[in-house]
Amino acid sequence: MKLAIWVGTRKGAFVFRSANRKTWRAEGPFFRGMEVNHVAQDRREPSRLYAAVNSAWFGPHIHASTDGGKSWKLSEAGLELKSIPGGKLARAWRLEPGHADEPGTVYAGFDPGALFRSRDWGQSWEEVASINAHTTRERWQAGAGGMCLHSIQCLGQGRLILAISAAGAFRSTDSGATWQPHNVGVRADFLPDKYPEVGQCVHKLLAHPANPDLLFQQNHCGVYRSRFGGKKWTDISRGLPSRFGFCLAAPASEPETLFTIPHEGAEFRCNLNGRLQVARSRDGGKNWTLLSKGLPQRDAYVTVLREAMASDSASPAGVYFGSANGRLYYTRDAGNSWQTLADNLPPVYSVSVAEG
Repeated sequence: MKLAIWVGTRKGAFVFRSANRKTWRAEGPFFRGMEVNHVAQDRREPSRLYAAVNSAWFGPHIHASTDGGKSWKLSEAGLELKSIPGGKLARAWRLEPGHADEPGTVYAGFDPGALFRSRDWGQSWEEVASINAHTTRERWQAGAGGMCLHSIQCLGQGRLILAISAAGAFRSTDSGATWQPHNVGVRADFLPDKYPEVGQCVHKLLAHPANPDLLFQQNHCGVYRSRFGGKKWTDISRGLPSRFGFCLAAPASEPETLFTIPHEGAEFRCNLNGRLQVARSRDGGKNWTLLSKGLPQRDAYVTVLREAMASDSASPAGVYFGSANGRLYYTRDAGNSWQTLADNLPPVYSVSVAEG
């Protein structure tokens, strides 16, 4: 099994390659000095990669590679925000290759809550104005990271679901022609109406890779599960030491396993009590176990951001996460024990897995 773990950081992207998940070869930094929010492999053509790269001086950019990340080219023709009066693309957040039944399609999420689509493998882009100018937009608001469209899941047969902070989750059954809010049952404790139609602060939304109808989200106000066609979300936070967190991982090899990293709360966005622990549920959130073997358990105050956790498709599962203090951890036994894969990196923004 050939793996490449792509790590986006404040100062560039790094990749760690392995054929056995025991020994690793490091490469990088790519995009030296730039903020890399996300690197995504296109599983339809595994040598294709896309990167969301941001500069404090030159703004957001998308780059593409057709040789597994050895070389990169700008890929951003058409990235013009026209449907939002006075709108300007502030940051590139997420890149998501389309489903196998839509070859060549790639999606990109931006701040301010904007979605773009490419139909030619990222060579050119067009606005998805149906969500960018959605009728509920006046009720959206920026979260601490801006108004970021950070989660995009392509489920096939025209089904899409995305999440925006702080607006909530929106789903489409017609390839993005129309969008409906999907937020029933999700709390927004920071608003007068605790269960609004829109306005929830989703931190991460993920479809299970082997069962894309099954959805999970780590929210500002809890962890939830749902079905793409479901009417509401179910709160599965019970058993966790905190409702607050950012990241999620759902290994393809386990049908109802979910990982997250609880944080203390909005006022102190670090793990609890100086102990770095990963929460794992193997029954879809009914029960949770806190995992700590190999992780620092004293005087460790760590922030793990929304894109900074990912899993591979092996069994037992490999799970990878990076911290804002520049350390990359991994497990190759589905969380029973953890090791440090890399240290002294710049602050980690994202972790993603490329296979093949």
